[in-house]
Amino acid sequence: MTDEKDKPGDEIEFIPETPPPGGEPPQERPAPSVPEKKEPDGKGAAAEGARHLKEKLKKKEAEVKHLKKELDELKETHLRKLADIENLRKRFEREKNEYQQYAMSGFLLDLLAVTDNFERALQSAPADADGKTFREGVELILRMFQNLLAKNGVQPIVLKERAFDPNFHHAMTVEESDKVEEPEVEEELQKGYLHHDRLLRPTLVKVLVPKKGQ
Repeated sequence: MTDEKDKPGDEIEFIPETPPPGGEPPQERPAPSVPEKKEPDGKGAAAEGARHLKEKLKKKEAEVKHLKKELDELKETHLRKLADIENLRKRFEREKNEYQQYAMSGFLLDLLAVTDNFERALQSAPADADGKTFREGVELILRMFQNLLAKNGVQPIVLKERAFDPNFHHAMTVEESDKVEEPEVEEELQKGYLHHDRLLRPTLVKVLVPKKGQ
């Protein structure tokens, strides 16, 4: 009887792996892949950076707006000061011109008293032959004085109309009359004078006024 384990069909034969031609060793199987760790999402960081940039931009815009406002205020202040300086310069120039123009007012006022005396002398001078020579001399001196006054801007106030004007006339005497409806100059007692366009001395006059109740 043959032993069953000795049967050829039941034997397992080990056949070693034959290396491929060329003598290369057999390739190893790849190791199982390990899942890689994912990097943090870049979108969140970008959004955070954009937010910071927007905040900085707003701050810069606010600073620029504030600086622009300060610049406008400084410009306005500078222009106002320039205007004040220009007005001050014009005022000084005007005052200087007025001073130069009217500085001699006191002296000219004294000369008018001399002129008055000449006029009175002429009014009381005799009309004979000897008096004529005297009168001609006084008239010559008077004309010289009048020319001197005119050269310095002094002109007599001319009574073109008889209406009383308190801006140029000073009433020495007042008399009621039924011949007038408004105050009227009846007589010039002493001449008035203007120094350029300014009153130097008012004209002394006698004034007629309407009667009360008229």
